[in-house]
Amino acid sequence: MSNLANNMEDYLKKLLTLSASGYIEIKRKELAAKFRCVPSQVNYVLETRFTLERGFLVESRRGGKGFVSIKKFNFPAQQLLSILMPDIAAGRIEDEKAKMLLHKIYEEKYISFRELRLMETVLDTLSFLEEESQQVKLRSMLLKNMLIALTGQFPFD
Repeated sequence: MSNLANNMEDYLKKLLTLSASGYIEIKRKELAAKFRCVPSQVNYVLETRFTLERGFLVESRRGGKGFVSIKKFNFPAQQLLSILMPDIAAGRIEDEKAKMLLHKIYEEKYISFRELRLMETVLDTLSFLEEESQQVKLRSMLLKNMLIALTGQFPFD
């Protein structure tokens, strides 16, 4: 499914890039037919690749005339951080969201590429823990401490 998901993601992002309005509307059924898959696979791509944390707003209507509307936002790192801060503070930040935040602060030149790789490596080492709940709590604590080290304080605390 990964190749299908990658191809569908690339296709939708290309449509967004070509869109003068900044958003696209597409029928889930037509997209499934184009990629020779079932609509639930379209849902999977939308739910995992086009999230708010990644800068996308997806609106969906189901049924015979159902469509999917995708809009791309360019969130500044500080806005993304404010969205994720409750999860970080509560000790429940997911790996994908943590890495997304790190890449965003790198893109906006708050950290160097070397710092990005170091921080990602620290978070990647959590895979040695078998218990996922321990990974999530430790990831949140480490990410919070790394942000404190970068800024001198916990942002929005």
